[in-house]
Amino acid sequence: MVTSKTIANGILRAIAVLACVYILLLFIVSIQTVLIYLAVSLILSMVASPIVYFLKRKLKFPHTLAVIVTLLFFLGLLTGFVFMFVPLIATQAENLSLLDTAKLETDFNSLITSINESLGIDAQKLIKESNISSKLNFNFIPAFLNSLLGILSGFGMGLASVMFITFFFLKDRKLFIVGAKKLLPDEHEEKILTSIDKINHMLSRYFIGLIIQMSVLFVLYLTVLLIFGVQNAFVIALITAFLNIIPYIGPIISTGLVVVLTLLGHIGPEGQDTMFSTTLYVLIGYCAAQFIDNNFSSPLIFSSSLNSHPLEIFIVVLISGFSFGILGMIVAIPMYTVLKVIAKEFFPENPVVKALTKDM
Repeated sequence: MVTSKTIANGILRAIAVLACVYILLLFIVSIQTVLIYLAVSLILSMVASPIVYFLKRKLKFPHTLAVIVTLLFFLGLLTGFVFMFVPLIATQAENLSLLDTAKLETDFNSLITSINESLGIDAQKLIKESNISSKLNFNFIPAFLNSLLGILSGFGMGLASVMFITFFFLKDRKLFIVGAKKLLPDEHEEKILTSIDKINHMLSRYFIGLIIQMSVLFVLYLTVLLIFGVQNAFVIALITAFLNIIPYIGPIISTGLVVVLTLLGHIGPEGQDTMFSTTLYVLIGYCAAQFIDNNFSSPLIFSSSLNSHPLEIFIVVLISGFSFGILGMIVAIPMYTVLKVIAKEFFPENPVVKALTKDM
């Protein structure tokens, strides 16, 4: 017989469980930066492991020295990438000093007139109703640069943390594996080794596919920028292609960035005549490149290499993005793949796991 006391106890237990879950979620959110550092370090250690192995096996490097040299190699690549920004920033700073706002307004009005004549659209009325004209200014540029400096300062601390963690992931990898084995009963030892092999295999396919995707986009972007004579085309194409490492919103950010940089590249008096038309052509070219990527490269990577449905990937990235921000979106797919492999090995009969890993 169900009594009021039993019901009350059940309610209290449910409230206690919900409270514990809520506290756990708050704790996870509070340490989300540390979790992201750990995830990035784990991924970086997987990417770096073949290089460490090559240095040890072929060049006879001691293990610790091989790890240090590998991390210095990655730091060198990152430094070279950062220094590519220097000529780009210098050029845009010079362009800003040449800004002729009066002529810019005249060119913008000429573009609106051309739209009215060619398309039969009352663009001036649309702009007036949307109040764009009162908002059209370049005040966003200093704010954007200040935000960028803040991001770079935080990035420095994050980079140091990631490199420190990655060093020990690579140096003491065997110790971590032995420690992981001790946490589970002996009968699970084979499953652990199988999971590690599958994770390395699937993530290797993912990262190779990602590199191919960014390389294809880089070639397409560079072609568009060279055709329309955009300054620093190589650097801009490389940066915007690299931004595609962020699922879904990366292409939006890269398109917005190339629009801003193309405008700034034509901001001088001699380039303002073609500023808006060139920017429009570049925008169309980038959209065409994204169309090619969305219909060929991305499905190949996310469906074939990870054996996951696109909707499944989208939901995972969305949840990770809301929970952990941009970095969470970047590491969402690799970490989800790791969890799927582990779940398939240890809980193969679970109906949810079966449904999610049926193609693995």
